[in-house]
Amino acid sequence: MRRLRAMLVAVWALRQSLRAQLLAWVVLTLIGAICFNLYESYQTADQTAKLVTDRTLLSSARVIAEAVRVDEGGNVEADIPPAALEMFDTGYGDQVFYQIITAWGNLIGGFPDLPLPTVERTGQDLAFRNSPVRALTLNHPVVGLPDNGAISVTVASTHNSQYALRRRLWLDDFSKQFVLVLLAGAVTIVGLQRGLAPALRLRDAVRARGRERLDPLSPKMVQTEFQPLVHALNDHMERVQNQMAAQRRFVSNAAHQLRTPLALMSTQAGVAARETDDASREEALQALRGSIRHVSRLASQLLTLSRAEPGSRRPRSETIDLATTARDIVAAHAEQALQRDIDLGLEVSDPVPVEGDGTMLREMLVNLVDNAIRYTRPGGTVTVSVVRRGDVAVLDVEDNGPGIPAAEREQVFERFYRVLGTEGEGSGLGLAIVREVVDGAGGEVVLAEADGGGLVVSVRLPIAVAKQGREKRA
Repeated sequence: MRRLRAMLVAVWALRQSLRAQLLAWVVLTLIGAICFNLYESYQTADQTAKLVTDRTLLSSARVIAEAVRVDEGGNVEADIPPAALEMFDTGYGDQVFYQIITAWGNLIGGFPDLPLPTVERTGQDLAFRNSPVRALTLNHPVVGLPDNGAISVTVASTHNSQYALRRRLWLDDFSKQFVLVLLAGAVTIVGLQRGLAPALRLRDAVRARGRERLDPLSPKMVQTEFQPLVHALNDHMERVQNQMAAQRRFVSNAAHQLRTPLALMSTQAGVAARETDDASREEALQALRGSIRHVSRLASQLLTLSRAEPGSRRPRSETIDLATTARDIVAAHAEQALQRDIDLGLEVSDPVPVEGDGTMLREMLVNLVDNAIRYTRPGGTVTVSVVRRGDVAVLDVEDNGPGIPAAEREQVFERFYRVLGTEGEGSGLGLAIVREVVDGAGGEVVLAEADGGGLVVSVRLPIAVAKQGREKRA
């Protein structure tokens, strides 16, 4: 079992090796080509051996035919020369058979039961006395026979010499091609070693770098085929570098934003502890509670923003009704609007299904409504509308507050950015969260000036296709 397990591990390691895979493909291709060539060379060797045997049979038959003559009494005689049969003595123990007959069928000499080929001067494989033989027939005219008669000479030989010649030719070709495979394999290994050397240098260069070193690699250090990989590595390292820089800025800004309210809370707690007057102590505690709420909301927004960032967690995909979600969130913020004397309204149409992370989409709506209420002066209005326009869901949150200057509408999506002179408490994270969530859902967010002053935050999200199909079938 251990040996089998070790073999399986070795096979799996070879499957994972680019060098082994390339070598296997090259060698398998060569072996396939050589197998085909060996088959063809076998056929060629067989044809060559048959051709040589046929030429020998024809020569022997011609020698025998030329030795046949007619005597003065009109009798046909055949004095077989020894050379006619000795030419088959090649050391492989072949047996030779012959037959001489006249045109009218009289046997002059040889074996009377020797089978005759069907075509003259063409060798054929036959069976004679339970042995395979190669036989050839030659018709030869003889002077003195009536009506210019001819004789038929058939010579047959066993296959020993023919098979030996075929085997010798084929093995000679096989040995040459086997050496060719070995040389090709050796050259391929050397070529792969040299060809993969730049890729190994790239591996060593990546391994030798420190954790903080993310500068781009030179594509010229590898071949053209590997340069797209180097470009992809450089792009990835650039994204990682940007992400790390963003994380450092985020941590720095978060620490700065938390330091001030925490210091204020410490001061307020100290004041409350020193106050002896109940009214003053209650006032200090109220201020402390407000600071705690501010820090709690800031921490909640930081957590939401970290979850909304790409790659922070596995994204969920679900279909939610944006109109129903907007209705629930507006209802949850009704008390906050009443406390600030703000008219909070809702305008929704038919169900508006969108696809995305339901939790993050709800957080987006919460931040939009909360921002609108916070920055709208008492007595103002905030209107949330959700409509469906073709394949796009449009969410508008409009208020008649101070608005945002056109020059700063792109900057407010940056983290912790706040417009100078803005009233109301805020952390500068609300619109940053909105941008991250909308981008993750494949939509877009646009800021515009409302009619009569104020701000309109317009979010456009794609309609959920699956939900749309079910509504049509219904």
